[in-house]
Amino acid sequence: MEDLYDRYGAALYGVALRIVKRQVFAEEVVQDAFVKIWKNIDRYDSDKGRFFTWMYNITRNEAIDKKRSRENRYRDKTNSLDTTVYKDVPGSYTETKVDDIGVKNLLNSLDDESKVVLDMVYFQGYTHREVADETGKPLGTVKTKVRRALIKLRSVLVKE
Repeated sequence: MEDLYDRYGAALYGVALRIVKRQVFAEEVVQDAFVKIWKNIDRYDSDKGRFFTWMYNITRNEAIDKKRSRENRYRDKTNSLDTTVYKDVPGSYTETKVDDIGVKNLLNSLDDESKVVLDMVYFQGYTHREVADETGKPLGTVKTKVRRALIKLRSVLVKE
């Protein structure tokens, strides 16, 4: 567990912090995620994806659950893509990690509207319905944008 935390803790903390926006909540999310990872390590299937991606998804889901929890329900959801993905803060836990995994380059392959929708869903923890309400777009359009953006990102990753 110590090796897992040493290797992936900072990157997963950055994922959680981008979603819940409060240090204390991000720390709780990471702790809960590592407990879940440890208890479910036998469920990881390397044929379905990379180990980091599996851990990332567990952490992301924990963070979204925390964000939607009663204690965090009324927090402001107005951070832009610039403050969640493109901001380089010296000494940030994820400054190098995000660059190392190529998130910026991947997102640059998308059109602006797709970037915004993915940012809201994956980095800020919005539901598809909340994105539709915020952007004034029909729910089906939002779901299609997310799906097409993920397909595009997947095709870019396969080429690399």
